[in-house]
Amino acid sequence: MTMAKNFKGQLFETLEGRSKGNVWARIFLFFIVALIVLNVVSVAMETVKELSDQYYWYFKVFEIFSVMVFSIEYVLRIITCTSDERYKHPFWGRLRFVFSPLALVDLLAILPFYLPMLISMDLRFLRVVRLLRFSRLFKIGRYSESLKTFGNVFRSKKDDLIITVVVVAVLLIMSAGLMYFAENKSQPLAFPNIPATIWWVTTMVTNLNSASIYPVTRLGKGIAVFVSLLGISLFALPAGLLASGFVEEIEKKKEAQTEKTCPHCGKPI
Repeated sequence: MTMAKNFKGQLFETLEGRSKGNVWARIFLFFIVALIVLNVVSVAMETVKELSDQYYWYFKVFEIFSVMVFSIEYVLRIITCTSDERYKHPFWGRLRFVFSPLALVDLLAILPFYLPMLISMDLRFLRVVRLLRFSRLFKIGRYSESLKTFGNVFRSKKDDLIITVVVVAVLLIMSAGLMYFAENKSQPLAFPNIPATIWWVTTMVTNLNSASIYPVTRLGKGIAVFVSLLGISLFALPAGLLASGFVEEIEKKKEAQTEKTCPHCGKPI
């Protein structure tokens, strides 16, 4: 019984990419990441009609092989997840694991293959479902330390980012309202209502505006200058928050590594 528990725990650690000292774990990690990348490339190449017609069966066989591997991996994760303290209950723990974000990504990676077999659907909807195959790219997040760090930064700065987005959204709406009242009489077709003006302000901020529509009144031109400056802050504020978050995360990792090593000889404790 103890051996079975140990094996299940080791298998769970391997699947989660935590057993970095194990050779087989590293091989598994490389294999899964390579398979995910090849799947994304395959989905992209299938959209090229010449390649799709010529190598249809190769794409199909590779798709079946990939789905089998990802399906086995998904089932093994559900079986072994009770090794984690968060999911140790045989039923409720597994249920909680199934609805965790990363487990849902794993499910999305295989769902487009099985869904057409279970549900008869319109072919147009089938095309949308096939786009979910790109979700396999998100599986790399399980195995990439860089992506995990990125996720930690987003979680730590979540409240600040939300406040920034809300402030920017309020400023966009206010700018659109002012621009509408400044330009509507002079250009009723270019600025017919506030929602249409919000779209103009958004394209102005994100540099997507083709400059075919521009303000002609003095007030409108002044607002346009403000909107241009707003576009700089739209990218500068979140970028600054994320940069500080990355610095904090790197410092935490350095502190964690320092705690695990002897301060005198530098060897692991």
